[in-house]
Amino acid sequence: MSTRTILIADDSATMRAMVAATIEELGDYRIIEAVSGFEALRLLPRDQVDLILTDINMPDINGLELISYLRNNPNYKNIPVFIISTEGSEKDIEKGKQLGADEYIVKPFSPAVLQQLIALYLNKKH
Repeated sequence: MSTRTILIADDSATMRAMVAATIEELGDYRIIEAVSGFEALRLLPRDQVDLILTDINMPDINGLELISYLRNNPNYKNIPVFIISTEGSEKDIEKGKQLGADEYIVKPFSPAVLQQLIALYLNKKH
């Protein structure tokens, strides 16, 4: 089985580090980090990305714009995308899901929940 690649897009270095540490506990995953939606889009063509975790509030292109772009691009529309955001209202969650987010995780998040969701999505691809 090849190593799965997870892209974390969040403008907070602390948050990227926390999410990466949570993923590393699961085992053999490659992690790519982007500080904005724009950087995420720039990095995507360089790798086979299996899962994208994005914040909503970022400079350049925000997480919702990123998801909208991904869902309209045939190369990326099937990649699972999780939003991890402090924006936790029903309206925010509904909007994220309508745009095509597979999961919506509100910060502060439970590492165990994130790990379960990652395992669920990446193991079902086989």
